[in-house]
Amino acid sequence: MRVITFGTFDIFHVGHLNILKRAKEHGDHLIVGISTDDLNFSKKARYPVCPQKSRAEIVDALACVDEVFFEESLELKREYIQQYNADILVMGDDWQGKFDDLKDICQVVYLPRTPSISTTELIEIVKER
Repeated sequence: MRVITFGTFDIFHVGHLNILKRAKEHGDHLIVGISTDDLNFSKKARYPVCPQKSRAEIVDALACVDEVFFEESLELKREYIQQYNADILVMGDDWQGKFDDLKDICQVVYLPRTPSISTTELIEIVKER
């Protein structure tokens, strides 16, 4: 089974690792779409701390990840799933229900996030210091 997931993976932390390892448990090939810097700016009005090339290199180096590509648009999820022949879409439960419309082309699984850690919170802590 081919699994696909998406994320920014900025300031890589254990929450990122946990979701990727758990995503891989749903199949035998894990494909990860890394949000581009421009996509992140359009979503959050700020660029990631780490540039997209570095974020992709970090994620690609993980044993649980088989393939990495750049996600350029949130509206292209369906096309990415079809392009990479994914059987399962795995997302964090903060997206619960938002991708249910894709159940006609793949299984959709929402996994719980690792508690007490987020990139946004880490950035705020660093800024305060």
